Amino acid sequence: MVDISFIIVNWNTRDILIDCLNSIYKTVTDIGFEIYVVDNNSTDGSREATKKRFPDVKLIENKTNTGFAHANNQALRIMQGRFAVLLNTDAVLQEGAIKSLLSFMNNSPEAGIAGVQLLNQDGSRQNSIDNFPSPETEILNKSILRFFFPDKYPGKSRIHHNPIEVDSVVGACMMVRKEAMDEVGLFDEDYFIFLEETDWCFRMHKKGWKVYHVPDARVFHLSGHSKKNTPWESQIEYYKSLYKFFRKNRGTVSYLTIRILKPCKIFINLVLNILGNLITLFQNENLRNRLLKYHKLLMWHLLLCPDSMGIQKK
Repeated sequence: MVDISFIIVNWNTRDILIDCLNSIYKTVTDIGFEIYVVDNNSTDGSREATKKRFPDVKLIENKTNTGFAHANNQALRIMQGRFAVLLNTDAVLQEGAIKSLLSFMNNSPEAGIAGVQLLNQDGSRQNSIDNFPSPETEILNKSILRFFFPDKYPGKSRIHHNPIEVDSVVGACMMVRKEAMDEVGLFDEDYFIFLEETDWCFRMHKKGWKVYHVPDARVFHLSGHSKKNTPWESQIEYYKSLYKFFRKNRGTVSYLTIRILKPCKIFINLVLNILGNLITLFQNENLRNRLLKYHKLLMWHLLLCPDSMGIQKK
């Protein structure tokens, strides 16, 4: 009997993919599971390494980079488990993490999705939950919102000892109930990468399913190695997804508000980073990288947000 279907989407992250797969076999015991790896046309030997080291893994090989949402859906459509665990390649399961998630889901029939507590390599907590994007969260500083309104905008600074209901979970590792998927549908493939899990959580709530954060389930998260290869391109993809979320879920006024104010915020950040680089004589690498990022983002907006910019879908 298959309780859990692990689904991992990979794009040129061979070494950490191997670590991720090893963590499944090492920590998941006494639970029936299957593993799908959906490879989005990697060129770093990921597919060959998976076949050689993990012959039981069901490998789906795409001829192009079809995006995160589409790739996950390929496996979600054919999975055999009662639950899916969507796992990023940069996630490493800790002992008991999946057992805690499965126990919670078995005892919480109203839960459609459950997420984990993500950890940095040094064991410190990462933000593992998030609010649905709104004009306030996108224009104002999230840290300020979390400080003044911790119940409405929960963050990593607040330690939770028991599962809590949340808007959305960070999708590096989350368990999803098959029954909820059948009712709500799969990922919206209009999202190439970013916010597809946020949109999914939003749709779960609309159908009456609940989303939870389970702090006892702990997973190391190396924070987006594939995105680090394309830093400003990834930022453009994030904005594409953000605008899609607002257009789809937040109404015309909120959508137009964010389309006007976001470029203004980017321009202000660009000016501040120019000043910072001048003061430091362009010797600070982080400031130089931020300057490039804000310059590329502003240019993309001035060019009316063309689909041709961002991560190349090849």
